[in-house]
Formats: sequence, structure tokens, C-alpha cells
Amino acid sequence: MFPLQRNRRLRKSSSMRALVQEHQLTPNDFIVPLFVIEGQQKKEEILSMPGYYRYSEDLIAEKVKSLWSQGLKSVLVFVKVQDSLKDNKGTEALNPKGLMQRAIQTIKNVVPEMIVMTDVALDPYSSFGHDGIVNDGKIINDTTVELLAKIACSHAHAGADVVAPSDMMDGRILSIRKSLEALNFNDTAIMSYSAKYASSFYGPFRDALDSSPGFGDKKTYQMDFGNRREAITETRRDIEEGADIVMVKPGMAYLDIIRDLRETIDAPIAAYQVSGEYAMLKAAAEKGWLDHDAVMMEQLIAFKRAGAQMIATYFAEDAVKLL
Repeated sequence: MFPLQRNRRLRKSSSMRALVQEHQLTPNDFIVPLFVIEGQQKKEEILSMPGYYRYSEDLIAEKVKSLWSQGLKSVLVFVKVQDSLKDNKGTEALNPKGLMQRAIQTIKNVVPEMIVMTDVALDPYSSFGHDGIVNDGKIINDTTVELLAKIACSHAHAGADVVAPSDMMDGRILSIRKSLEALNFNDTAIMSYSAKYASSFYGPFRDALDSSPGFGDKKTYQMDFGNRREAITETRRDIEEGADIVMVKPGMAYLDIIRDLRETIDAPIAAYQVSGEYAMLKAAAEKGWLDHDAVMMEQLIAFKRAGAQMIATYFAEDAVKLL
């Protein structure tokens, strides 16, 4: 009761505010997405993601060393596959000498302690740009799941610490977990994209990997953004099937989903601050409409406040400079 209680007493200085702050960021919170391309000495800026780049395998080695020196300890690897290698069966995804497999090995060779997470999905390898095998215009679930399990094992064999299936096929976590166990990859963790919504925020990412669907959309497997309770069902099933970490994607527009999960499950939750969210802030800051660093940090804290324990974000390097 006022004046016995005055809330402003604990806000009177920056030191006092820091003392009582409930949620904080550290470099340990961040997962850094990396885009890898074929070639040598290539660093290509992604036009729809200003300040973010694709790197050839040799430059990835230097990039990872730099990230580690900044205190960043986890990367999530994506590859841009040449069109000539794409087909409807994801054949190149199983190539032990493929770009993903080589990138994993390169990262682990230069920084063995770096946590290497890998994207397990068909869309970078698909001639149709979809996350599953296509038959008569439909995405075939069970055949795709069998292939995803093989891809995950290929990544584990190359040295991945965490495989991250982003496809949203039914039953893929159980299939991947059983396959990993059968090959004695007992310590390979699974970070499931458990609540991945059919969102319009993915555009710049698809530019980065040239992975837009060649027909239709992804609404038959990614979640309807009008649904909330479904995210809990999807996530619980993934945990039951063997997921170690669960993810909500996109981020800012789905903070309520993160909070729902935090109040329902005990597994670690990751949030993915996606390319569209990154691009919007970069564009607004370039126009002078928003303070880039202030808004960035406010958004990142929002993920922690909602209940995420880790954040995949293209702002990771920008953030650690301020921390």
C-alpha cells in the first residue's frame, strides 16, 4: 500500500535496476544460423538480410573461430545446394562428402567445442522446394520420414552434436531417434521444430537458400497460425518421441506459444527469431524510424521473458557486442 510500498524505489538507478532484473541475456543464450555455399573465398551478402552473409566452406572456418572468440558457442548450419544436385528424393542430402557433411567436419575441426546443430530437411535439396517427397502434387509423409532419419544419421556421422528436423512431418522424431540409437549415436541430441508455423516471415531465408516451394505452399505440414492449443499437442508428442529440445518458429509473433509451452513442459525451449523479423528491424533502422540496438535487445529479452532458454537469431553477433 502506498506510501509504504513505492515501486520506483527499485528503479532509481541503473545499478539498482540491474540488481533486480528478472531476465538477462548472455552469449550462452544464442544459436547462430550459418549459411554455407560451395566454392572458395566466397562471402555473399543476402540482399534481403542486410549485413548477413553466405560463406564458402573455407571462410566458414574463420567465421566459426570469430564466433567462438566472442563467446558464442552454438551454430545452426544450413546449406545452399546447387540446382544441378537437386531432385525429388533428396539424394545429395545423403552424400557423405556433401556440403553439409563437409561443413560439419570443418567446424568441428577448427573449434571442437562449438555446438554444431544441423538443419534436417529436404527443401534445400528438393527440385520442388518442399520439405518432403512429392507424389502427384502431394507431400508424402512416411517415405519422407524414412529419408529424414537417414539424413540425421548422416549428419551425426559427420560430427553434428544436435540434429534439428525442421520439416514438420508426422512421426519424424521417433524415426530419427530410433535410427540414431540403432547406429550408436546415443549422445546426438534432437532439437525439434515442434511448433513451426506456416508463416509469411520466412521470405528472406528462402532467398538465402533458394528454397521457395516450386508449387503451392507448406500449409499441409506447417502449422496454421490461427492455432494455439495445437502447439502443445505437437510439442508433447515430439518430446514423447525423443526430442531433447523443442523450438517455436517464428519468434516475436508467437511469444504466447512460448509462454504456453513453458507453463506446460519441462524440456528446454528454443525460439527462432526468423529472417523476416531481422529484415524488418534492419529496414526500419536504416530509415531512422527505430533505434536498432535498443529494439533488438528489447526483442531478445522478450524471448527470455516468455520462457525460451535459447534463441536462434541473426542478431547474435550484434547482441554480444552490447553485452
